Amino acid sequence: MDKGLKIIVLAKQVPDTRNVGKDAMKADGTVNRAALPAIFNPEDLNALEQALRIKDSVPGSKITILTMGPGRAAEVIREGMYRGADDGVLLTDRRFAGSDTLATSYALSLAIRKLAPYDIIVAGRQAIDGDTAQVGPQVAEKLNIPQITYAEEVININEKEATIKKRTEKGVEILRSSFPLLVTVHSSAPPCRSRNAKYLLKYKHARTDSELQKAGEDYIKMQTERPYLHICEWSVADVNADIGFLGLSGSPTKVKTIHNVVLQSKDAKVISAKDSEIDELMKELIDNHTIG
Repeated sequence: MDKGLKIIVLAKQVPDTRNVGKDAMKADGTVNRAALPAIFNPEDLNALEQALRIKDSVPGSKITILTMGPGRAAEVIREGMYRGADDGVLLTDRRFAGSDTLATSYALSLAIRKLAPYDIIVAGRQAIDGDTAQVGPQVAEKLNIPQITYAEEVININEKEATIKKRTEKGVEILRSSFPLLVTVHSSAPPCRSRNAKYLLKYKHARTDSELQKAGEDYIKMQTERPYLHICEWSVADVNADIGFLGLSGSPTKVKTIHNVVLQSKDAKVISAKDSEIDELMKELIDNHTIG
């Protein structure tokens, strides 16, 4: 290829839902993120690895991390840069708060339009705080571009198209698509590489404008001398969003309650290979609506 690809990775900082407590949900039905530790959404890391492999194979390619969230979500961008991403954009504004998948995909699509032109958008299949797998496909629909979901590997890329292996319930499919293209990556894809010591030293002082306001003069001087340390920070106004389509007012999805399901030893049942015991288990699973 004569030039590199412009890759956008959609990443999300999510609450660690492995330890959901009684304070995990607010009265308005939104997740109380302050009550849970924040982590890089696992499948977004799988997506980042695919983006990094594309960058490795296509010289001149550039990766931009795009995330939406409060100021602390800038940590996701830094984590991406420590692994090989080039820069990032943080969509942050109080008016984004409470957005469901429809409102989130609307905001992200506007930011992506501002980042255009681009070749490939890569995202995790779903986030662990919602498990909907809706944001990626909704973004593709709003941008009116092709999408390949449940991707496991980007097999080949040339100047016209990408060839991608997709995971299905019955096996795999090999698909080809032209650019621009949105791909959501399945958890069965290879895990993301570790931080690179060189990138960690290079980007550890990368900050958004809001973070700089709380930092000392040394950080401001550092960003003046090294522009690559600046993380873009965009508000509702920066992407020309209609606030009627954002936040709680723009979100038709309402969460009623959140439960933490912990399997105890009493929930385990051992059966033999006898047909009678298997038949009994199947009847029990159908009766309690686990299957069927």
